[in-house]
Amino acid sequence: MGMKKMGLIIGFLMGFFFLDGLVLSMAANVHHYSFVLKEENFTRICATKSMLTVNGAFPGPTIAVRKGDTAFVNVHNDGNYGVTIHWHGVKQPRNPWSDGPENITQCPIHPGQNFTYEVNFSDEEGTLWWHAHSDWTRASVHGAIIILPPIGNTYPFPEPDEERTIVLGSWYDEDLKEAIDESTAAGSGPPEVAGYTINGWQGDVYYCSDIENTTYHLHVNYNNTYLLRVVNAVMNEEMFFGIANHTLTVVAQDAAYIKHIVTDYIMITPGQTMDILFTANQTPSYYYMAAKPYISIQFDNLFDEADEEYNSTSAVVHYNGTYTPPSSPSYPNLPNNTNQDAADNFTAKIKSLYNVTVPTNITKSMFITIAVNQIECANQSCGGPNNNRIAASLTNITFDAPTLDILYAYYWSINNGTYTTDFPARPLHYFNFTSGNNTLYEYNPMVGTNVTKVKYGEAVEIVYQGTNLGGAQNHPMHLHGFSFYLIGTGYGIFNETSSPETYNLDDPPLVNTIGVPRNGWSAVRFIADNPGVWFMHCHIEEHATWGMATVIIVEDGPTNQTSMRPPPPNMPSCS
Repeated sequence: MGMKKMGLIIGFLMGFFFLDGLVLSMAANVHHYSFVLKEENFTRICATKSMLTVNGAFPGPTIAVRKGDTAFVNVHNDGNYGVTIHWHGVKQPRNPWSDGPENITQCPIHPGQNFTYEVNFSDEEGTLWWHAHSDWTRASVHGAIIILPPIGNTYPFPEPDEERTIVLGSWYDEDLKEAIDESTAAGSGPPEVAGYTINGWQGDVYYCSDIENTTYHLHVNYNNTYLLRVVNAVMNEEMFFGIANHTLTVVAQDAAYIKHIVTDYIMITPGQTMDILFTANQTPSYYYMAAKPYISIQFDNLFDEADEEYNSTSAVVHYNGTYTPPSSPSYPNLPNNTNQDAADNFTAKIKSLYNVTVPTNITKSMFITIAVNQIECANQSCGGPNNNRIAASLTNITFDAPTLDILYAYYWSINNGTYTTDFPARPLHYFNFTSGNNTLYEYNPMVGTNVTKVKYGEAVEIVYQGTNLGGAQNHPMHLHGFSFYLIGTGYGIFNETSSPETYNLDDPPLVNTIGVPRNGWSAVRFIADNPGVWFMHCHIEEHATWGMATVIIVEDGPTNQTSMRPPPPNMPSCS
């Protein structure tokens, strides 16, 4: 992108953010933002409720920087409970103190208090996002991050005329804080989603909705090309997305460029971002943009979801000009909700734009099984299936978050049982992970705060193995502090001899969130060159709530520049 055009775009973004009440400093690659957490009333899908927001907006404000910049984000909590903010996909080199997951790298920002995050961008370029990392607060507390190329650099694709951000979200009628506290105490499932949103609007497919007043309109000029920065902020579902009568060209995922994918639809998993070009080359009119869940779960008696109506959400690509809007605009032909082939065919095309250097001499390997479980309750007193407690696990360990954050305990060498460093590199029991009656392994996983320590600079390979425990489905696994190369994926049980023969070591995508296929496996590699305490979890929020998580601690290297920075003086108190 030329410098003049880049200046116009970032100038537009700055003006837009100012109108949203966002103050942004352009001084020497350092940006300053003010986030105020507060309750606001919103009405969607016939329901009005008070919910936590940032600066009164849903979604929240967008952060715009250039590659390598730093953003200081002061978060003041005017809400009713403690909250943290995570900068999803931002590696935060040597700075886990500002990564954000509650009770992992910090304690929450309590009501009436504030904390300034130092968000350090490194090699990321494209679209990422930020969100609350406390309970289910991210349903309403989230927003996009735009990382432009350095001044003088261009995009590795044709320059768009304009850029727009598209955030896919979830809407719940309930007070989520109250509902999740109740379901967690009872051991039951969370409330069902009432519907989905595009840029905070429900579209016109639900009750109490219409195309003009409850629908987001993307205004376009004929024959202009637009870069859509798409964020899947949905809580528990992978999503199909498309625009009627328009071809999409996917050019980036998770702030890394990929070989161009020309397609009618995308499948994007919770936590992922994608950058997409499309040209407004149709007859000026209204055209629906739509998103709908891709449902990978195999229903069994653990879940009462088989008859749930999985709705879509819509927005309008609105051509500027004079014409009579159609009474029924064209709707995109998205795959069926359960079309596994459509999902797989799309994700198989995602490859890095250029050949990359993948770690080959692996010094640390892990084989992690993924499962949804049940914990038996005394006197069958819980609210989950079979009157048990619903749980989830990695390698048969249900993660139990401590009350003192792990980073604090690790940095100050506080040995009080906050965590143990014995997360197993391999399952303690091997069985037919993907078929057969595995009830024996479904019940009563271990519960603990078990973490893994990795030496600085190690070449790490992780194989995630899906299982059929609790109903097989895809699992979007996210690792904080790193992007990793997705070198292989397949169905069935990973075979240590034959499966690596299918690895792509030439141009695998560099991502921070992957969809491990149901009853299948995915393999990733990365260099552990970011010292700190880094959370790893499923980005299906109900699974993370049930304990599908762990922590990787990367030890300091031999120098100051390969070691964690010291903590800032104003970390939130755990008391």
